Amino acid sequence: MKHFINIKDIPASDLRKIIEDAKKRKIKRKGFNKTDVDQDIPLKGKLLIQMFEKPSSRTRLSFYLAIKQLGGETLTIKANELHLGKGGESLADTAKILSTYGDGFMLRTDSDKKIEQFSKYLKIPIINGLSPSSHPTQILSDIFTVEEIKKKPISKLQISWIGDSNNVLNSLIAASVKFSFNLNIGCPKYYEPKKFVLNWVKKNKKKINIFNEAKKAVKNADVIFSDKVISLNDKVNKQKKIKDFKKFQINKKLMSFAKKDVTFLHCLPRGSEVSDEVFLGKNSKVWLQALNRAHVQKSILLYCFEKLR
Repeated sequence: MKHFINIKDIPASDLRKIIEDAKKRKIKRKGFNKTDVDQDIPLKGKLLIQMFEKPSSRTRLSFYLAIKQLGGETLTIKANELHLGKGGESLADTAKILSTYGDGFMLRTDSDKKIEQFSKYLKIPIINGLSPSSHPTQILSDIFTVEEIKKKPISKLQISWIGDSNNVLNSLIAASVKFSFNLNIGCPKYYEPKKFVLNWVKKNKKKINIFNEAKKAVKNADVIFSDKVISLNDKVNKQKKIKDFKKFQINKKLMSFAKKDVTFLHCLPRGSEVSDEVFLGKNSKVWLQALNRAHVQKSILLYCFEKLR
């Protein structure tokens, strides 16, 4: 049994194996309908339980399709439908119940601690569908998308991030260490990655570059990543934050400092951090990026169920 909680805790060889499996499976599905089952039916009879404490569209849909295409089933529950340490039932007891009924548990949560606690008590694998400090399934899928578009390993590309230092960036930074690619980060001075993230990079004898000027961060970039500056549950002065990021909008002028064939990716939903011209332009591959979530989710499930070949 293997959990999928944080990219930094998973061996690089396993991450690469997941991506290569996803590449093969996507090719084999050409001509299939969305709910057609893969020919090998590797997860027949398996049940994935999904729980969402935060809103979700792409994660919810992609995991539904992923388990369906692998021959299994999914059950989606809301956080308020379980006790989760309240009403006299401990989180440990809830974990035992989930382990009794399900074969895997995907949690999208507002608490890193909750994922850690579940991983201790569950007898089935847990997948982090998003937490305050990490979004591993998103970033692994994004690496898959980058390599599909550029037709070369991400280690040979210049990657840039423009935007807030959040859970998505934390996972991208972890991936830059695991996959050995160059990463430039562009953000205002007081929005740089947390010290514990940078210390982990240093501990692993790697380096990321942080710029407080957007055009320096995207210079010669092959790929530019971004995310919404104002998150759904952002407890900050939103007007101030938008003002602070005003010079970091990804627009046609900023894109001109990158390579001509630069690819723009955004995990969605979007906000004012990117112009319509860029988001809807020829360099934007956000819809392919969203679609690929399902393909990589499948291989993550196989990894967790120890069915990955």
